[in-house]
Amino acid sequence: MNENKTNINWYPGHMAKTKRLITENLNLIDIVYEVIDARMPYSSKIVDIENFIKNKPRILIMTKSDLCDIEETKKWIKYYESKGYHVLACDLNDKKSIPSILKLTDKVLEEKNQKRLEKGLSNRRTRILITGIPNVGKSTLINRLVGKSATNVGNKPGVTKNLNWIRINESLELLDTPGILWPKFENDVVALNLASLTAIKEEVLPIERVVCYIIETLYKYYPNILKERYNIEEIDPEFIEVFETIGRKRGCLIKGGEVDYDRVCNIVINDIKEGYIKGITFDRMSDYE
Repeated sequence: MNENKTNINWYPGHMAKTKRLITENLNLIDIVYEVIDARMPYSSKIVDIENFIKNKPRILIMTKSDLCDIEETKKWIKYYESKGYHVLACDLNDKKSIPSILKLTDKVLEEKNQKRLEKGLSNRRTRILITGIPNVGKSTLINRLVGKSATNVGNKPGVTKNLNWIRINESLELLDTPGILWPKFENDVVALNLASLTAIKEEVLPIERVVCYIIETLYKYYPNILKERYNIEEIDPEFIEVFETIGRKRGCLIKGGEVDYDRVCNIVINDIKEGYIKGITFDRMSDYE
């Protein structure tokens, strides 16, 4: 897939440390849960994951399926399955999601477990590594698996800072990892998608640029949502009218009746962040072909 170059750099030190610690603990792992956001199934996938999880069995878990454009998600599932992945799209707030994940885990590990039995080795706990970029739902997945609040869940990138072993039951153990990103975003679309869906901190890109990108994406693919949510049917090149319309509709006014553009930006970002805007997928295969 082709890339549009950009100069955005983002690489907190703990992310490099995480990759090293995963490599050091890899011999303990039976299967990897790679967690991605169904609204950006390409942008939220760790680009160099094969370098540090090697050939471990893996399930690609596409979270937030309740918020995505399901027709686009189906295309990405088909794409990743054609690459040999085991893929499962799920809404982690749905009680059926965890049984589905565990059932697929048993299926993926069936042959390996059978070989252990044939060698006369006793059963032991299945050890699962959970990895992914920040803010895609790793901590929520762990809490659903454990059945209680086992990790600090925050709707912001970078909540987890260390590797943590968590015992689910007598047959399962998890290794939780901090969110991982790569040293440089070489694709402008990827960087903007990550910023739009709050997988990277807001300081990395100017918030005005991110909000304009969100509006442009909604206008291009989901004009009905743009109309219903913000009363916008057309967008002007400078986005002045767009910000004015949203600001007046949502009461973002300052002294003198002028629109507070900063508040408008925060509203749009929060509408995405909190899932008030649903049925959207930012990644399109045509952007990377």
